[in-house]
Amino acid sequence: MTKPPHPFDALMDITTRPPAVFVRGEGSFLWDNSGKRYLDFVQGWAVNCLGHSPPCVADALAAQAKLLLTPSPAFYNAPSLKLANALVANSCFDQVFFANSGAEANEGAIKLARKYGTLHRNGAHEIISFVGGFHGRTLATMSASGKKAFEPLFEPKVPGFRKAQLNDLDSVARLINNKTVAVMLEPIQGEAGVWPATDQFLQQLRALTKQHGLLLIVDEIQTGMGRTGKLFHYDHAGIEPDIMTLGKGIGGGVPLAALLATEQASCFEHGDQGGTFNGNPLMCAAGLAVLEQVGAPAFLQATVETGRYLESELQRLSARHGLGEVRGRGLLLALDLKLPIGASIVAQAFEQGLLLNSPQPDALRFMPALNVTRDEIGAMIDGLDGILTKAGAARLVA
Repeated sequence: MTKPPHPFDALMDITTRPPAVFVRGEGSFLWDNSGKRYLDFVQGWAVNCLGHSPPCVADALAAQAKLLLTPSPAFYNAPSLKLANALVANSCFDQVFFANSGAEANEGAIKLARKYGTLHRNGAHEIISFVGGFHGRTLATMSASGKKAFEPLFEPKVPGFRKAQLNDLDSVARLINNKTVAVMLEPIQGEAGVWPATDQFLQQLRALTKQHGLLLIVDEIQTGMGRTGKLFHYDHAGIEPDIMTLGKGIGGGVPLAALLATEQASCFEHGDQGGTFNGNPLMCAAGLAVLEQVGAPAFLQATVETGRYLESELQRLSARHGLGEVRGRGLLLALDLKLPIGASIVAQAFEQGLLLNSPQPDALRFMPALNVTRDEIGAMIDGLDGILTKAGAARLVA
């Protein structure tokens, strides 16, 4: 007798998932179909910047759904115009193209840079990116990424990407030639284990790209929308890039991303770029609701203070257990575990109702909601402290 298929079997098996089905979320918490509650310090990989199902996003979606879902990208719609103008007003950029995911926004940035090279740099098309960088899972964005695991996949990849070392300006300068059109980087390399570009490096990189007439592209898909204490991370360094990409937090939990460019860099011609659902009013209404909250100065200041508190608590935990540095900025932080025990800690935390992330075997990454409370941080620290205490005792016994 053939067994009926397991309901999980209908989904392609593309990652290891625990056998839990989440059914509800509110703020910093998730509930599965057994009623178990989880404290979430992953938040969809920094997607839910206001926590799970924030009322402002739910209300915006409900109201917009009754008015207009999508009229086609061939027409203007009010929410996309409002959101585009709000992003321009709050940044150094002049124009916005909306997309559905960060990878799609980065793909657009790559295309825009190559178009710029065609028009203004004698067909230059190469983009310098960085070892350890992560820009998405399309073929071009995988090619731009400096993730070791991507190297053997889906060959042949898109050519035209040369890799420099983060925080090493000479490594960038050595790669510049007459085919170079742009430099592209994450201000903090999240997937690599939360490795920040220093403010000084970003300033020097901006000067170097201007010296050579190159575009500077900042991938702020993870760092943007208040994650590091300013609305956009480039403001920490006091620079003005030519192109920026946003994703994750901009939608507060719904699929929304954006490609922003200065007037000089914005050179797409009709037919060069598009997308069926891009800039649809439903998602842009959610983005407006998020920006209104996250962009408020008092909210950003609270994020800075909460980030400092989380950092100090992680440093205290590290000192107690003999671990490594705490790195990152704002509410995008990593704890160096010194040992490849990240996956084990994540699994134990899950069993205890705590969601953590280990982007590298020897590191934990923390991406809570930007409005996470000190009590919630305390509960996470207590849970992690218990797991690390058990791990330390196990090592002593061994």
